[in-house]
Amino acid sequence: MVSRVNTIAFQGVDVQPVDVQVQISSGTVGFTIVGLPDKAVAESKERVRAALHALGIALPAKRLTVNLAPADLNKEGSHYDLPIALGVLAAMDILPKDEIENFVVLGELSLDAGIRRVAGVLPAAIHAAGNDNALICPKECGSEATWAGDLNIVAAGNLLQIVNHMKGTQVLSRPEAQGVEEKGQAGFIPDLSAVKGQESAKRALEITAAGGHNMLMTGPPGSGKSMLASCLPGILPPLTPAEALEVSMIHSLAGTLPEGGLMKTRPYRDPHHSASLPALIGGGVRVKPGEISLAHHGVLFLDELPEFARGTLEALRQPLETGETLVARANHHVTYPARFQLIAAMNPCRCGYLGDPGRECTKAPRCGIDYQAKLSGPLLDRIDLQVDVPAVSISDLSSEGGEGSAQVRARVTNARHIQQERQGKTNAALPAEMLEGVCSLSSEIQGLLNDAANKMNLSARAYHRVLRVARTIADLAGHPGEIGKNHMAEALSYRGHNYQ
Repeated sequence: MVSRVNTIAFQGVDVQPVDVQVQISSGTVGFTIVGLPDKAVAESKERVRAALHALGIALPAKRLTVNLAPADLNKEGSHYDLPIALGVLAAMDILPKDEIENFVVLGELSLDAGIRRVAGVLPAAIHAAGNDNALICPKECGSEATWAGDLNIVAAGNLLQIVNHMKGTQVLSRPEAQGVEEKGQAGFIPDLSAVKGQESAKRALEITAAGGHNMLMTGPPGSGKSMLASCLPGILPPLTPAEALEVSMIHSLAGTLPEGGLMKTRPYRDPHHSASLPALIGGGVRVKPGEISLAHHGVLFLDELPEFARGTLEALRQPLETGETLVARANHHVTYPARFQLIAAMNPCRCGYLGDPGRECTKAPRCGIDYQAKLSGPLLDRIDLQVDVPAVSISDLSSEGGEGSAQVRARVTNARHIQQERQGKTNAALPAEMLEGVCSLSSEIQGLLNDAANKMNLSARAYHRVLRVARTIADLAGHPGEIGKNHMAEALSYRGHNYQ
């Protein structure tokens, strides 16, 4: 007796189909799972055995073999429990074999036959919809699966419900879609009007949001760098439907998608400076997405930038250029998207008060040189706006706040609309070959850029990034055509202090 059930294996955000074949044959009594299972998959037989026992079903006193095909594909995770259990029930003629074969199944079993939530239900549902299959998943993940489109979804809380549903004695209704905000997961985002003073830094933050650029803020402790960064999500436009689906798929794989809802706000990730390389870039035993992928289409804020390990920071260089991260292992490679905005903050030196005669330490200016040397030239070259954030004066603290996030967000949204209409992507994502057609320069502006590039020793990468920033400044000013002299001068001012 042989039965078959469809399930999946994850290769990054890609989904590979897996065929679960269950055979009951005469011979030595046993329960074997083959097909490169990891420890969690190998332990599935014990959970399946206990779950069936909880339903009052005993395994036959025969040889039971479960094959996970293709055999050369790594199978990791506990989501194989449910397809194996359904395959066993079909092989025992308890469930109809022909109906089970039309479903993609995933879910973890508890010892009392309950079905626990697993990661990756949204990508699995999209795979099922694309192959004209239905889906069986845990009840807690049902609303997550509904975002894949119009497909038949059976979301059950325990194994008995699935058996009854397949036999027609119980009907499980299709789950309803939910948004993350409906569950109160959007989080608190401070308003930009709460930031007193720092008008130049606010201006740089607006440019950063409008063009999707990277930014580094340097200033003494308490000058408002972290608060400025936390205000950024409040001035960014909402995710488009396509972006929301991409972001939700990544968070689904990581198991961080709250209550099965679709992500509607841009992610904001702020890992501690002790974060390891796999935590930031991605990796681990099961190659999970790291912070840069969880910040896809959103913001990655790295506070106290020089305190991060040197190797961890250098690993950011490739994702900042390509918008994706490749995690390589001996037996397989996994690629995750990582198109994020890097917002970083740092003190000018270890004591934090370099340049303040009354507060700087006795090692100045050497302490500042050594501290800033922790950041490599290639990494700084990939940061579009490098801004000084000086200490806030008492008069600024007692003054009224400036513009609120809503006003700035309106200008940012308009600038992004201009970019989408013109080139279909943000200015920061423009490839070098498109810059000449998008960044129209007069001979005077071109001469200004060339002279500044020579004096500041700008690399080719930095030259192109200045062009992208100037393009964004012009878009914010409502000039989608030619870039003006004041636009180029402002763009150049955001690179000067790190190249003196």
